[in-house]
Amino acid sequence: MEIVSQTDDAELIERRRAQLIAAATQCFATNGYHRTTIKEIADVAGFSPGLVYTYVKEKEDVLFLVIVSILESYAREVPRTLQRVTDPLERFRAAVDAYCHAAGRHVDAIALSYRETKSLSSDRQKVLMNLELNSNKMISDCLNACVEAGYFRPVNLDLMTYRIVLLAHGWALKHWHFKRTTTLEEYVREGLDLFQHGLLTEKGWQHWRLLSGAQRTAMRRETKIRGTRRRPTKGR
Repeated sequence: MEIVSQTDDAELIERRRAQLIAAATQCFATNGYHRTTIKEIADVAGFSPGLVYTYVKEKEDVLFLVIVSILESYAREVPRTLQRVTDPLERFRAAVDAYCHAAGRHVDAIALSYRETKSLSSDRQKVLMNLELNSNKMISDCLNACVEAGYFRPVNLDLMTYRIVLLAHGWALKHWHFKRTTTLEEYVREGLDLFQHGLLTEKGWQHWRLLSGAQRTAMRRETKIRGTRRRPTKGR
């Protein structure tokens, strides 16, 4: 769904809307969507309220852009992470890790999306639903590849995908607590292990042990190389 802008400069529109998204996310998180004004968003963004209306028509446009930005980040980050990964099990872990870290960069926006998606028009809600399903497919495709390879037991792909999505969103929704007790890396690693251990078949376990062994060997090799580089050279 296109949002009308009063300029045709695509690069400028992208840059200004990115500023609006950042400012609006901050304002909505602090004051709530309904109490936040366009003037407050403009002040945080660093330009006049009139300039805001060059790039959006109304406040609902800004809310829509904020939520779309989350889904677009998944669409960028997950494929980029998977570019050179071919093994099905490694692709699954890489996809979930990328998805969770993308969510970790949009904590306030995700919490906002849970509270305020209902404030959008029904047409816009449908757009978001379709974008969500498209981003989910990146996870379900990796799950299905593991099932087809015999590494994972057969599962309800849609249900399992949403459980993984909720893992990612859980970091945002309970960030007030988790930020004091753990790191995002540890949160993702433990979540991944929980899902993977519940899904692996005997063949999958064998394959995972081989992958883990290869990863440990590579890490030891890299550590040894770094140690060699740091070793001081003896004078002649």
